[in-house]
Amino acid sequence: MSTTTAPTETQRREAQRRTGSGRLVGRNLLVYRRAPLVFASGFVEPLVYLLSIGVGVAALVGDVTLDNGQEVPYTVFVAPAMLATQAMNGALFDATFGVFFRLKYEHLYDAVLATPMRPVDVAVGEVTWATLRGAGYSAAFVVIMVVMGLTESWWAVLALPAALLVAFAFAACGMALSTYMRSWQDFELIQVAVMPMFLLSATFYPLSAYPGWLQQVVQVTPLYQAVDLIRSLTTGHVTPDLWLPVVYFLVLGALGLRVAAQRVGSLILR
Repeated sequence: MSTTTAPTETQRREAQRRTGSGRLVGRNLLVYRRAPLVFASGFVEPLVYLLSIGVGVAALVGDVTLDNGQEVPYTVFVAPAMLATQAMNGALFDATFGVFFRLKYEHLYDAVLATPMRPVDVAVGEVTWATLRGAGYSAAFVVIMVVMGLTESWWAVLALPAALLVAFAFAACGMALSTYMRSWQDFELIQVAVMPMFLLSATFYPLSAYPGWLQQVVQVTPLYQAVDLIRSLTTGHVTPDLWLPVVYFLVLGALGLRVAAQRVGSLILR
């Protein structure tokens, strides 16, 4: 006759810790279910840019020559940049404003770390949620692109996984930066960084339109790497060099996640 052994306290705590990140994601999902308009509002801005600039200005601009010599309609040029922007903005909102509120005002992580969960579990849970939010926005935008005929290649099926990777990197870095913020006014620094990236990351103009020195600066920014990766997929210009932005975002996300976990631990468990 077989006997069962009751789990020890250590085993129970370890089991709770392993599911902790998922529970944090579930908690955030429940919160946003009560405010669907807040979540839905993130779909609007890039769509407005696409319809106003991408469609309206497209009639004046005509075709655009990519840096590889390929000519595409202006709307096809702008759409993947808006998709990259969706991934960035969707992830950054929760990883910055949301995390800061839960850390400084709601004191959620103080309660969470009183359980078997560790700071790294908090970071993984929050980054996962912010990544999923960016992925949700991106998925909706991919559908819009397909419906409007703004994809030039079957490689576009990889645009959503690419947007998911972009969202992960921005979510991890956003959370890491949020742990250094002292007040809401400090978030203006993030806006100061995001807005130039949005305007200059080959979003509305090919990289070749910029002066040489500015091209070198733009090429190292995260949003340019995101735009270049997704645009290459949606236009079918796929080369072995596309592994470089993939590695770029994996490293950026891993570093951001590590810093976020360390900072949450130092701020709360000191």
